[in-house]
Amino acid sequence: MSMKQNEYLPEGKLSVLSIVKDYMNTPEGLERAMLDGIILEGRSFLCDNDQNLHVTVGMFTGIIPKDECVYSSAGEKAKDIAIISRVGKPVCFKIIDILRDNDGRPKLILSRKAAQRDCMLFNLEKLSAGDIIDARVTHLEPFGAFVDIGCGIISLLSIDCMSVSRISHPKERFDAGQYIKVIIKTPADTYGRITLTHRELLGTWEQNASRFTIGQTAAGIIRSIENYGVFVELTPNLAGLAELRSDIKIGQHAAVYIKNIIPEKMKIKLVVIDTYEGEKQPNVYTYPDLTHIDYWKYSPDSSDKLIESVFLN
Repeated sequence: MSMKQNEYLPEGKLSVLSIVKDYMNTPEGLERAMLDGIILEGRSFLCDNDQNLHVTVGMFTGIIPKDECVYSSAGEKAKDIAIISRVGKPVCFKIIDILRDNDGRPKLILSRKAAQRDCMLFNLEKLSAGDIIDARVTHLEPFGAFVDIGCGIISLLSIDCMSVSRISHPKERFDAGQYIKVIIKTPADTYGRITLTHRELLGTWEQNASRFTIGQTAAGIIRSIENYGVFVELTPNLAGLAELRSDIKIGQHAAVYIKNIIPEKMKIKLVVIDTYEGEKQPNVYTYPDLTHIDYWKYSPDSSDKLIESVFLN
């Protein structure tokens, strides 16, 4: 795979590539990277009093001046937190100048803004609704997950687009720092804003229900308690309904007996056998080997209820 195909990855994924390491191992490699406009990556280890980021670049160090730390398509000034929060983390950049110290060692002037500008203009702005891309969860809020969709450019994945099974907080679906796949829900607008979705990557009702049969006892998680029953998540895109019990709490793990599976109504009837306070399970997902989808139908053909996603451009 070529460098151009790789260089717009979320921050943290670029520095492990051997071709990137080759550029950063020698002064000659750094010169080539600057002349060729290659996006590299290193770890920021300091933000000085002038809010310049100091970065490890292979065996060398470089500085990202404050004005070169963050790109904004609207030309807005970067907030201080957007700069200082990068300390200790990988950052992408282009080399814009190579000076020399008194010992002749390279002193690198870097621009993260230039790398992000390239990512936006030559990658993100060219994406269409339905395109599937790599992303990295940067932090979680009650309303959604902020994810890096390339070179540190952040987009919001709202909580309702994470899965079909409802959750009370994104931490129940993702972990900060986790690499995931996302789908472009709406392409970049004039301000560079992109909306994302994830639930379409977790399978249809039938695909998830096919993993279970009547008479089995399965593990689940109590997701919500209503006056008519308890919703138990069997998979992130599949939940069943059990009768109310006084000893049940949201977030508990449960062993549930599968009483009935009704595709026409998209219902799974459950009986709670036991509940317990289990350890949080790792949020690991297996994604389909796809780069684009135009249409996704969650509901079975036999169901009167239609749940679908259409990706239009």
